[in-house]
Amino acid sequence: MKLKVFSLLFIIGFLGHAQQYDLSGKVLSAESGEPVSQAELWNKTTGKLSLADAKGEFTIKGLNPGTYKIAVFSYEYEILEKEIQITGDTEITFRLQPLAESLSEVVLTARREQLFALRKLRKVEGTSIYAGKKSEVVLMDKVMGNMAANNARQIYNQVVGLNIYDNGDAGIQLNIGGRGLDPNRTQNFNTRQNGYDISADVLGYPESYYTPPPEALREIQVVRGAASLQYGTQFGGLINFKFKEPSEEKIEFSSRQSVGSNDMFTSFNSLSGTVGDISYYTYYNYKGGKGFRANSEYDSHNAFGHLGWQVSDKTKLSFEYTYLDYLAQQPGGLTDAQFYENPDFSNRERNWFDVNWNLFAVKLEHQFSEKTDFSLNVFGLDASRKAVGFRENRVSQADDPSAPRELLVDEFSNWGAEARFLTRYNFLGEESVILLGSKYYETDNSQQQGPGSAASGPDFRLASDEFPNYPRQSQFRFPNQNLALFGENIFNITNNFSITPGFRFEYINTAAEGTYKFIILDLAGNPLQNETIADNRDFERSFILLGLGSSYSLNSTNELYANFSQNYRSVTFNDIRVVNPVFQVDSNINDEEGFTSDLGIRGRIKNVFSYDASVFALKYNDRIGEILRPEVRENADGESVETGRIVRFRGNIGDAFIYGLETFGEWNIKNTFFESSMDHRLSLFVNAAFTKSEYIKSEATNVEGNEVEFIPSVNLKTGLNFGYKDLMAGLQYTYLSKQYTDATNAPQDINDNQRGIEGSIPAYGIMDLSASYSLGRFKLEAGINNVLDNSYFTRRATGYPGPGIIPAQPLTWYTTLQFQL
Repeated sequence: MKLKVFSLLFIIGFLGHAQQYDLSGKVLSAESGEPVSQAELWNKTTGKLSLADAKGEFTIKGLNPGTYKIAVFSYEYEILEKEIQITGDTEITFRLQPLAESLSEVVLTARREQLFALRKLRKVEGTSIYAGKKSEVVLMDKVMGNMAANNARQIYNQVVGLNIYDNGDAGIQLNIGGRGLDPNRTQNFNTRQNGYDISADVLGYPESYYTPPPEALREIQVVRGAASLQYGTQFGGLINFKFKEPSEEKIEFSSRQSVGSNDMFTSFNSLSGTVGDISYYTYYNYKGGKGFRANSEYDSHNAFGHLGWQVSDKTKLSFEYTYLDYLAQQPGGLTDAQFYENPDFSNRERNWFDVNWNLFAVKLEHQFSEKTDFSLNVFGLDASRKAVGFRENRVSQADDPSAPRELLVDEFSNWGAEARFLTRYNFLGEESVILLGSKYYETDNSQQQGPGSAASGPDFRLASDEFPNYPRQSQFRFPNQNLALFGENIFNITNNFSITPGFRFEYINTAAEGTYKFIILDLAGNPLQNETIADNRDFERSFILLGLGSSYSLNSTNELYANFSQNYRSVTFNDIRVVNPVFQVDSNINDEEGFTSDLGIRGRIKNVFSYDASVFALKYNDRIGEILRPEVRENADGESVETGRIVRFRGNIGDAFIYGLETFGEWNIKNTFFESSMDHRLSLFVNAAFTKSEYIKSEATNVEGNEVEFIPSVNLKTGLNFGYKDLMAGLQYTYLSKQYTDATNAPQDINDNQRGIEGSIPAYGIMDLSASYSLGRFKLEAGINNVLDNSYFTRRATGYPGPGIIPAQPLTWYTTLQFQL
């Protein structure tokens, strides 16, 4: 019986395959007859994209009999659209007309937007599968905003539901979260560039101290929690920074020089080109300036190099190196009373932060056939992060210039390799796609905590000999190992409906090896107890995550999608072991787990309206959070006793459920009312998320039934983009309602003149204005951020750069001059 069923399925699949045909041919210049290299062919009927090779040749496989509308695009040619009847294998030559004249900035922006209008990742890109997932793409050539300062609320204004910390450091570090995830250094996303990891330690310390400059990027890919199967277990999902491709010319030079408020100066300079089989892209980016508060200067140097070798038509090898070195003075946090009295105030003159980052990556891409691709990414990190300063929990307490500062020195050394194999095959008459992959990741990080010098400058040497009784001292090594096997398969049940099951197997071994000091001082500062305690831990576990996505194409431009995926977040020993005067960590803290699901509809209605509307649910078991409670310490007899202090306690607070509605809509007003006017651009977008949350289970006092922290119930971004010929401009408004910063939902106390660490973040609204003008090889950009000069804050820090309220920037201006050759 089983044999009969198998035979029947095989015959059906074979017959289906026999009815599919190939469309192949060339893309040529109608004027010269030369091949048009890398032309893009967009099958509007199926929604799939194909790419011509360097010789202008292409093949589109697996087409059922019927009529297809094919659009062909290349930047230097007119867009060509043709309807093609497929009754068998078909060959065709597309001849593109060169552009008759130089196009204005408005037309250049509109041409590709009109054809592709990408707001989501395609079902298959390279050796990755995105079918059925909630994905968003930030196209950098569409961004109207402060690129020099990496203004996240402008750059990510069309990514729904993001919660963003405003640091005011010219965007050296990115701080974004969403759906109740802490935005601090984007730690709840798997953060990558060109497909490989860039965070300090994906498992042990997933914070991103390095962020690529927007000027170097082609697009930013954001995939929500369902990315956990392919990219790692983070609840947030994936953020992947895609760099610009090397120019097809031998040399292309671009330079952007920017100045702005508070002595801001940034310089971005890039070289790019292709010579034979060798391609390259490199840049140098400098950022320097001062924040709007005292004690907030910064200086950053960032360089990147990409070298590609087209070994053959089917094989490509590339090498990339990234360097970052920056030093920043940190003005510290404020109490509520200090903030409302004077948000410019700073009583921290000796707090400094230093980062040195070295990233390496080698990538091999090979095409075994038209249907089978393979990629291998080998990457490594050699980096350090150093912080020195005064960070007592009494935020109002003035810094004693004769006292030692607290010093934290982290050294990051890790490497990994990720292999992916993707192939297309025919099943039941439709093309299906399977992806199989594996990743190995190993780290050997270290951390030292102790007294820093009593100097005022950026001195990052340990001063244990000078201050032997400093109460917070530790030295640890963190060797971690991770092996993952993953797979997903797109089953195209019909031409319109697909399901994508997937799995991820994880083996994780995280360890901590080291010692910390237990020191008790009397009122005169003399040691009553000074003990060195060994603390060695080894936490080994393995598990499987499962997920399922589905997609139904209503037509060529509109789609229903749904997904469910399990998530997991490893507890970070690196975070646990830091002795912090502001909070205490539960010694029994453990990993978090749960799931994410999405159900939505997205697409485009003619050339007038694009949209994405979805509901989501996120279940968060053993969520790590913070509550206020009496501090508990072990005495000399090993007994747990209360010290009489109230501290923020960090541990597995409870189980949380988060759900909401995320909507995006963009109305092309120009195409609605005056489509024939090519020199104009006018569009309106609304990005709105409405989120509810609750701790549904908790053993902690005063937590169950509370709202989850870092969640504004309303998160709105809306804006108007307009342009005429080479003049472009945009006006944006951002609003976030009140949000809590801890699980107890501590309210804001505007009279608090001591701490500033606990309390809610009040609602705030900000308006931004940006404009640009292009003239030949030159482009001038300018703008004002926080036009209404509102005083607000987006975070309460518990450690660096606080503790306390970190005020956001008031009204600031910027201007950029760009030159391309």
